Amino acid sequence: MNGPLKFRVSAHISKPVGEVFEAVVDPATLSRYFTTGGAKGRLETGATVYWDFHDFPGAFPVEVVEVVPDRRIVLRWEANEGSPADGDAVTTPAGYKTTVTMEFESLDDARTLVTIAEEGWHPTEGGLRASYGNCQGWMQMLCAMKAWLEYRINLREGMFS
Repeated sequence: MNGPLKFRVSAHISKPVGEVFEAVVDPATLSRYFTTGGAKGRLETGATVYWDFHDFPGAFPVEVVEVVPDRRIVLRWEANEGSPADGDAVTTPAGYKTTVTMEFESLDDARTLVTIAEEGWHPTEGGLRASYGNCQGWMQMLCAMKAWLEYRINLREGMFS
């Protein structure tokens, strides 16, 4: 493995870009389909918010690096090299941070392309496992957001608890 590990996932959401963007930056809406343990704090440049997930218990800080309304969100958070899915009792802080970039592209008045990229894991076995886990998590977030915004179905309800 050479260089920092990274990935990119995308999905089309059949809603206007403003509605899709708001579903991510608003903690009440994000908590309805993604953060199974809840989200605290609106995503605004310079803020630190807290996200909690039943599959990774305990709220953890998310640094909001940049928010460009209806276009982009950049976040940083502690890399974890280990997860309950790997048989670990708790996640293992890795001592460095990864960067998440979410991009929102209006395709027309009723469709939005959302792309999420995360980068910065160290090229180690633990970094590779963690990047795979987060890639899965972000794709699941996109699927859950699509189901919530288009059909008001919460795909994550009861999935981890």
